[in-house]
Amino acid sequence: MTAVIAGSDASRVESPAGGQRTAAARPGSARRSWAWIGLVPFAVYLALFLVLPTVLSIASGFFTHDGSFTLDDVAALGDPVILATFWNSTWLSLLTAVIGAIAGALVCYALLGVADTHPLRAVVDAAAGVLAQFGGVMLAFAWIATLGLQGVVTLLLKGMGIDIFTDGPWIYELPGLILPYVYFQIPLMVITFMPALTALKPQWAEANLTLGGTRASFWARIGVPVLAPSFLASFLLLFANAFSSYATAAALASQGSQIVPLQIRTSLTSETVLGRENLAGALALGMIVVVGVVMWLYSLIQRRAARWQS
Repeated sequence: MTAVIAGSDASRVESPAGGQRTAAARPGSARRSWAWIGLVPFAVYLALFLVLPTVLSIASGFFTHDGSFTLDDVAALGDPVILATFWNSTWLSLLTAVIGAIAGALVCYALLGVADTHPLRAVVDAAAGVLAQFGGVMLAFAWIATLGLQGVVTLLLKGMGIDIFTDGPWIYELPGLILPYVYFQIPLMVITFMPALTALKPQWAEANLTLGGTRASFWARIGVPVLAPSFLASFLLLFANAFSSYATAAALASQGSQIVPLQIRTSLTSETVLGRENLAGALALGMIVVVGVVMWLYSLIQRRAARWQS
């Protein structure tokens, strides 16, 4: 009979043949203490690109260069020009988020019956992953080359007697940002909403049919209520994405500082906008508050949606 050696040799077991073998070590006893090392690069990344900019924004918004506390910069957020800038960013983000959410949800619905291994699904997933990150100068150049004053489509339409710039070069103004923003909002919606749509259990549809329901009743009573939290969470993510976008607007919009990120750039270059220093820090603080509230709501809604997706 196998005997377990007590005391200091408790980790060794005597085999029936008379030999000894080492008992299995407690799981994770040697690796768990070093697991945190894998988080160090991510922690450094967060500290440099999230924590440090936030601290600097708060410091520059509430403190002067000599370190004295002031509310003058934060009070500048109530200026009509600054309020108009925040409103421009808000309606632009809302509009592009609505368009991107609806169009992206329709793309996801069209792919609902396509298997994960189907080539069409692979192409759409790859395109969504690439186009969601396609922005900045590259996206601005693509739109200028396509719909600019001398763009390919613009010249083609002129040859047909259609001038899309009869009311001025709107592509370089605030309305000109709508189409470029929608361009990367739709792929982002596909990436974030597709997992929720595929998480719908086939048993729910079968139960609905067994009880005499129809396809319409399934979506009205089961599908839409279950997907509503995920859809709203994705919409909030799209809003935050558009509200904080800078590179595309900076490369495309040349008519002043009509949204908050461009106003921050102007404040950093002039440093005396509205006669107040460190206004850029106050503007960044306002953006942090808006995006922070949106992402807090996103986490709450996503937590509720996760109950149905688990």
